[in-house]
Amino acid sequence: MHVSGILKTKDGSAIISAKPDDTIETVVALLAAHRIGAVLALEPDGGVAGIISERDIVRGLATHGPAVLNQHVSDLMTRKVLGCAPDDSVSSIMTRMTEGRFRHMPVIDKGKLVGFISIGDVVKFRLAEATHEVESMRVYVAGGF
Repeated sequence: MHVSGILKTKDGSAIISAKPDDTIETVVALLAAHRIGAVLALEPDGGVAGIISERDIVRGLATHGPAVLNQHVSDLMTRKVLGCAPDDSVSSIMTRMTEGRFRHMPVIDKGKLVGFISIGDVVKFRLAEATHEVESMRVYVAGGF
């Protein structure tokens, strides 16, 4: 299966994002309100400037203390963001996320941001896929094909 399948089944297709000049305090409020672990930092044209995660904020807090809340997203965000395409395989995305030790990935189609997936989305999709495979085999073995 492909990333496009994850996007079709994902709860909520809205991409929660911030601007590079937003404060960390603003991002913390977004993360808490939406119960998510990261947001993309988007340029005015919709391009991906970076990603800021809970981990980035914790590192900033360890370095700068509470004053980090007044810093800008651009001060803490990861600028080199690895993305994927809708036609990338789910297994390849799982491998890239595991090897890169990151949990969120923008989905880019023909240069345009079309989605944002997390490792949770990937695992949920893979579990549903495995459950369907097991059920299909059960029907086949029982002679109900």
